[in-house]
Amino acid sequence: MVVLSGGNVNDCTMFEQVMAGICTPRHPQVRPGRPWRRPERMIADKGYSSRAIRAWLRRRGIAATIPERRDQRDGRLRRGSAGGRPPAFGPHIYRRRDVVERCFNRLKQYRAIATRYDKTVLSYQGMIDLATLLMWL
Repeated sequence: MVVLSGGNVNDCTMFEQVMAGICTPRHPQVRPGRPWRRPERMIADKGYSSRAIRAWLRRRGIAATIPERRDQRDGRLRRGSAGGRPPAFGPHIYRRRDVVERCFNRLKQYRAIATRYDKTVLSYQGMIDLATLLMWL
């Protein structure tokens, strides 16, 4: 799922819309039933490192692999024992984020996507859909 926003909008503001759009179909021969709406784990970059996002994931039982930003780490350390413990982070799990970054790089090979020639959101979304279709084939 692709969620479009303005170029000057921070990634973390669109977090809940992205999570609401997750739908993983189950394989009918293995486990029939409704599609999954809640992933087991979220792997994200430092743009999604905020207390609100971590709390949102914790309330829903989703494990998070998000590196902590330096300013957050320094603030936590400055508060001493009142700062709490650092969030769990598995570097071996975070390496799997490479798949997402490679997908972004392949999408940006299409000039119309990289420079955003399209004027409307609908036509830009159509170009992204076409590029992902071509990548999938």
